[in-house]
Amino acid sequence: MIELGVNIDHVATIRQARCTYEPDPVWAAVEAHLGGADGITIHLREDRRHIQDADVEKLHELAQIKLNLEMAATDEMVGIACRIRPQMAMLVPEGRQEVTTEGGLDIVAEEQRLREVVARLSGAGIISSVFIDADPAQVEAAARIGARVCEIHTGPYADAFYTRGRDPESPAVVAELARTRLAGQLVRELGMRFNAGHALNYFNVQPVAQLPGIRELHIGHAIISRAVFVGLREAVREMKRLIREAQARTLVRGLLP
Repeated sequence: MIELGVNIDHVATIRQARCTYEPDPVWAAVEAHLGGADGITIHLREDRRHIQDADVEKLHELAQIKLNLEMAATDEMVGIACRIRPQMAMLVPEGRQEVTTEGGLDIVAEEQRLREVVARLSGAGIISSVFIDADPAQVEAAARIGARVCEIHTGPYADAFYTRGRDPESPAVVAELARTRLAGQLVRELGMRFNAGHALNYFNVQPVAQLPGIRELHIGHAIISRAVFVGLREAVREMKRLIREAQARTLVRGLLP
């Protein structure tokens, strides 16, 4: 069964816009859980633009589902992760000027340093994940540094879906989906868990949810955007329903002669 991790960063974005105490990300985590989320994702950025250190502390203590901490591979962030010990820590590239994460981590270029980071996280009992592009070289490097999870960057797929017809049968969409599928296949062959995320929404999620062997989808902005109109619990419930429908169709196809 595919799991859904809900990123609640932008609940904190709204709070920080007024430098106040509401809306509370912990409350958002509870609502997401009640809507069917299997995990909560938060990104503690170096500039603290949304999630704050206190949020990480409270969510680790109070959330009843697993916590995935997105983080840059810096000494400060690794130290925070090793102290708080979320269930999973996902290493991501981070740029001060970017609006959101713009691409996958270049493990090939920083293999030795990232191997040391993963070793520190693993030593603290934390499952280590890496956010990478659908590139076989990066998948192979992820295995060499000891990562247990690869989250394949679905931004290029989502961009193709939106700009090239909004049709899952569009050649550009099919090509990007194939790259994600092949990367996921290699992830599993190398003994790691295949997750995916970035820019997935209610219109493009199902083809990704049907990929063989996919374990988790991490989705944030689309769900928080939908929640403005229908509430967070319902927004999560709708996304979970789409994922389950996609997986059910995959299972039915697998049973047909």
